Amino acid sequence: MAEITLAAERRAELGSASSRRQRGAGRVPAIVYGHGVDPIAITVDARDLRGALSTEAGQNALIDLHIGRERHLALARDLQRHPVRLTVSHVDFVVVRRDEVVSAEVPVVLVGEATAVNRAGGTVEQILLSLRVHAKPADIPRSIEFDVSALEIGDTIRLSAATIPPGVEFDADPDSPVVAGHAPRVEVEEVAEEAEEGEAAEAEAGERPEASAEEPPAGDSSGS
Repeated sequence: MAEITLAAERRAELGSASSRRQRGAGRVPAIVYGHGVDPIAITVDARDLRGALSTEAGQNALIDLHIGRERHLALARDLQRHPVRLTVSHVDFVVVRRDEVVSAEVPVVLVGEATAVNRAGGTVEQILLSLRVHAKPADIPRSIEFDVSALEIGDTIRLSAATIPPGVEFDADPDSPVVAGHAPRVEVEEVAEEAEEGEAAEAEAGERPEASAEEPPAGDSSGS
């Protein structure tokens, strides 16, 4: 994974008012910490940060952070966003080493076309959207792909089917479902209705009173 250079400036002032001024000037407040580095309050250019996090690596981009004469290799974590504009309003930069294993959340991507499911009018449900992996910073994959080309209605692709790159591990259960092929909704509803009708008929039959064994059948006169 290529490293992305990002220039930063130390923050002379702290507090909410200062942060608002920085954002108004097009800069994002941030903090740098990790590996014995005393926390450093900084700001980065909002446009440069957006560019750094818009590569294929996304939020897992390896960033060469320049703070004056200091340089730190870091990953962007705990991004806070504006509730409406969704722009980044604060970010943590965690210092890492190239030879250490770190954790990262990686998106799960479906590739191929589930032709059999689509032709039958069914739906493809993606159950697992992301996966936490453990790898050295440069080995973090941009995504974990699953091929759905052979998926059919009733099938489930599980995590064990993933092709994991060398040097990458994950903690999740390999039997965890990732994607499933479902029958058309109309068909599912019809089956459910039939089941409900059958259950109702069985319940109605169970509620009917049975003839008493001691009661003589109609027309029978024991006094004759």
